[in-house]
Amino acid sequence: MSMVKRSIAATIAVGLFALVGVSGASAAQSSTPVVKKVALTPEQKAAFVAAKAAFKAAHDARENAIAAAQPVITAAKNARDAAIAAATTPEAKKAARDAFKAAVTAAKANIPAKPVRPVKPVRP
Repeated sequence: MSMVKRSIAATIAVGLFALVGVSGASAAQSSTPVVKKVALTPEQKAAFVAAKAAFKAAHDARENAIAAAQPVITAAKNARDAAIAAATTPEAKKAARDAFKAAVTAAKANIPAKPVRPVKPVRP
């Protein structure tokens, strides 16, 4: 009786493995897409190249603005730390922090928004 149970269990296991193997293979075959490469039209290519150039210019402008704002923020931070160290009242400390926040906000106002990368056009 024990041998019969073992052989039935082995047969069922082999059948399940075979079934999973067959379904896995068919799923792998059906999910492989067929891609036809088609060149971009000259108009699409020109538009994409122009968008890349505009992105590069905007990115460089943002980086330069950030580099220009860093010394201003550092100077404001040093002034704030010195003012807080010299302050004797909580109101003076709060005024130093508020002045620092205003200076940082003014410096950040000159930084343009982060540019969006151009997306390659869809091929026809």
